[in-house]
Amino acid sequence: MPVAGGLAAVGLPYARELRAEAVQVFVANPRGWATPTGNPREDERFREHCAAEGVPAYVHAPYLINFGSHTPATAERSVASLRHSLRRGRDIGALGVVVHTGSATGGRERSVALAQVRELVRPLLAELTRDDDPWLLLEPTAGQGASLCSLAEDLGPYLDALDRHPRVGVCLDTCHAFAAGHDLAEPGGAKALLDEIVDVAGPGRLRLIHANDSQDVVGAHKDRHENIGAGHIGAEAFGELFGHPATDGVPLVIETPGGTAGHRADVARLKDLRARRPS
Repeated sequence: MPVAGGLAAVGLPYARELRAEAVQVFVANPRGWATPTGNPREDERFREHCAAEGVPAYVHAPYLINFGSHTPATAERSVASLRHSLRRGRDIGALGVVVHTGSATGGRERSVALAQVRELVRPLLAELTRDDDPWLLLEPTAGQGASLCSLAEDLGPYLDALDRHPRVGVCLDTCHAFAAGHDLAEPGGAKALLDEIVDVAGPGRLRLIHANDSQDVVGAHKDRHENIGAGHIGAEAFGELFGHPATDGVPLVIETPGGTAGHRADVARLKDLRARRPS
């Protein structure tokens, strides 16, 4: 949801208009390295509202973060940026901070890049000592370039690099998974993906779903989101998500086009699909 002008002042009315049951925000420019301090009054209002209304909140870390980068400046800035998102996540009462799993740049071997992921991220996880600290949620990518984690099977080595820390979870983006090669449009495709995530990551690791349809075909490795049911994934796959035990209690967040009208329609569509799940 948009928060320019105030996390609570702008974001909360938008969430109410959509009848949202969960929200995701940026706490910094998603395409920059700035680490703004935030507004304590807005933080308190936002946190209190979400707690009172039972609306779980999540933070999406900036897109530039890449712990597999061969560039020292990018690696250093990635640490500072994620530390900021985790701290601000705690400030606003967020349950999790979503970060893209990145790629091995500069022709690096995957094993070398994953070793750097471990070196840089483990100290950040060690700082999560408070009960109100958010989970770190790994979001596999669409498989572009030398992606470190795009298919469900890639979660295993990535989690192993972080010693399967108890505060590390998974954020499944349906568009990313489809683009990476998981055919959610096939009957049973969503179930198969969720089964594999549970098998590879372990029960309870799936903590958030980014529910996005895809403008491109399966395996295209293109991250182009579409409104629910209007893309190549189709509405049936999203209905299938609700029927899997791994999604019980797991919020869905949309990152779809169309502005307010598109978002309102997608939230309503997902609620309708949820209502039609088998009892």
